[in-house]
Amino acid sequence: MTRRGDSHRVMRWLWTSGRPDARLARLALLPASGLWRGAMAARGLAYRRGWLPVHDLPLPSVAVGNLTVGGSGKTPIAIWIARHYVANGLVPGVLLRGYGGDEEMVHQHAVPRAVVIADPARAAGAERALARGAQVLVLDDAYQRLDVRRDLNILVMSAETTRAVRWPLPAGPWRESWTALDRADAVIVTRKRANPEAAQALAADMRGRVQGPVAIAHLGLRSLEGLVSGTRAPAAALAGKRVVAASGIADPDAFVAQVKRTGAAVQVATWKDHHDYRDEDVAWLAHATRRADHVVITEKDAVKLRDRWPHAVPEPLVAVLDLEWEEGGERIVAALDAVVTPVDRL
Repeated sequence: MTRRGDSHRVMRWLWTSGRPDARLARLALLPASGLWRGAMAARGLAYRRGWLPVHDLPLPSVAVGNLTVGGSGKTPIAIWIARHYVANGLVPGVLLRGYGGDEEMVHQHAVPRAVVIADPARAAGAERALARGAQVLVLDDAYQRLDVRRDLNILVMSAETTRAVRWPLPAGPWRESWTALDRADAVIVTRKRANPEAAQALAADMRGRVQGPVAIAHLGLRSLEGLVSGTRAPAAALAGKRVVAASGIADPDAFVAQVKRTGAAVQVATWKDHHDYRDEDVAWLAHATRRADHVVITEKDAVKLRDRWPHAVPEPLVAVLDLEWEEGGERIVAALDAVVTPVDRL
């Protein structure tokens, strides 16, 4: 029972392997990486010199993003921030680029009280959020958005990236060089399958480079939710079960590792990131559900499958990632609260 999209495996080999063939492939891509780095440097200079316009946003704003391609946990962090503001009596406006179509549904399902706007033009999206009653803005995947000013710029760094080469795209996974740390007001080091020591080492490195707070958050699989029923169960319920871990995300390896950690016997089904599930894909998953004890999917995939799941087939279980602050979370909370002052809340 296998079904795979292999692009992520190629990227993992290219960016993390020390084998001679991977090193040769990276060397062959160095000219393209040089062009990418030059283009990003020219873009940054254009904004700093005022050659390209930078827009003010109509509300207090927090931007969340990363320096690498996918899989750092920036969306769970953005969701946690939106929930924090909801808990404080505010209506957050979550601004997304809208790529792939699933991001908007993920945020709306996770934070029903948020105003979620998918618009590549973040300034225009901010005006729409304001018109719909938002009181504070959360910009997901926006660290590289230099065309809008924000009050708090949070960089998310995955402890898993310490295994990757520090080369720009496409020879490495880096969108920007580490000089972009100068724009960070705060850093959150996340870990999924990495051990605490790797996260602590990266956080210590960040503290020597960033003036603001540096925190560590563990994104762990602790609970499961029925795709249709919403019934909750502990992740430990998978122990000893035959499970198909199915996903169409940027970092499927972390998801699979988390499912395996429950003690389940895991088979893997992987599609490319932002996969648009076809009828035959849904039928394949339904068949897998009948052959295994459970099919486990990610929250990102669940929003695409929830309204299409056959009623006669047992529902998949959605892996719910819970954020646990391991270090410095109180400083991140203080920075978030400083964005929206009591005057702003009146």
